[in-house]
Amino acid sequence: MSGDVSSLDLASRDRSTDASPEVSPLGGVSALPGADAGGHGSAIGLYARATPGFDERLARTVEVLKQAAADFGPGALQSTSLGVEDMVITDLIARHGLPIALATLDTGKLHAETLALVPRIKARYGLDVEVFAPVAEQVVHFVRANGEEPMYRSVELRKACCAVRKLEPLARMLAGRGAWITGLRREQSANRADVPLREDDGQGRTKINPLAEWSWADVWHYVQQHVVPYNPLHDQFMPSIGCAPCTRAIAVGEDFRAGRWWWEQSAKECGLHATHAEPRVEPGAESESQASPPTFNAQSGAPA
Repeated sequence: MSGDVSSLDLASRDRSTDASPEVSPLGGVSALPGADAGGHGSAIGLYARATPGFDERLARTVEVLKQAAADFGPGALQSTSLGVEDMVITDLIARHGLPIALATLDTGKLHAETLALVPRIKARYGLDVEVFAPVAEQVVHFVRANGEEPMYRSVELRKACCAVRKLEPLARMLAGRGAWITGLRREQSANRADVPLREDDGQGRTKINPLAEWSWADVWHYVQQHVVPYNPLHDQFMPSIGCAPCTRAIAVGEDFRAGRWWWEQSAKECGLHATHAEPRVEPGAESESQASPPTFNAQSGAPA
């Protein structure tokens, strides 16, 4: 693990200027219901809560990560989406000095705010994040054949885009690894409701989900406690952040992943987590390929 950072170092950084809430360049605090114009509209202000059993859940998570390091050594990898859950895991890896490498995908369609976290991780923790991008020739061929934003035309084309930009580079990322660590949580969606702490990924590797038991409040409580860097788009009501064309803010009461591929009636999965993907459509069932194109909010100009 490059650039080891001690717990003492992290404790001092927890009290650094990084403690100020991040303001998104998208326009500051969201005006959606529940946000406080007084500055408490940040994700921390909205969601961070100490809930019963948090300390026990945190302790189990640390043990899961320590066991992964012991069982797999350099064969263990955190595949980080750079979302807030994965930022918590990165903080724990650094805080406990675990020899677990970090890697992420740059699909070529990510928000700038997402990619900005790679150098922030280096600055904060002294850890390198290896970045895997799709094969340029494959992207060029796909775009020439299907256009820049074919995902809006059908589920099949959206999944084909995910395959080129996500699944192929993920395969290279995980090649030779014995285990990968993700930020999946049971609360994220119905498809993920049974996510275990450890599972077989179906490809001969162990998949480790150390935050499986955590709630959204737990995640932000930890972020608040330890001043974990996070994507400012989370302050804009984007709990789940993927590629820019496929992510929007959610409204109060919407499902956690409603902002992903919102024009589809689908399970909101891209194939990265195949063991928790959408169920097979039975013959005669309504096809999801007839996806409606995205609509836009007339008042805000944002995707509806």
